[in-house]
Amino acid sequence: MLAWLKHKTELEKLQHTYCKLMKSSYKLALTDKDKSDLLHQEADKILIQIKKIEGQSA
Repeated sequence: MLAWLKHKTELEKLQHTYCKLMKSSYKLALTDKDKSDLLHQEADKILIQIKKIEGQSA
């Protein structure tokens, strides 16, 4: 009920951003390959950050 009060962790924020970028990249791939590649590169950078955070918490 009060889920909107729960603050997201840094990992959750990065995961949300990664998913959003990948979806956008996929949709753009149908029309504009160059922009899609740029979004995919940004998503890869975020994935590296996610793996670093997951590695620290393990």
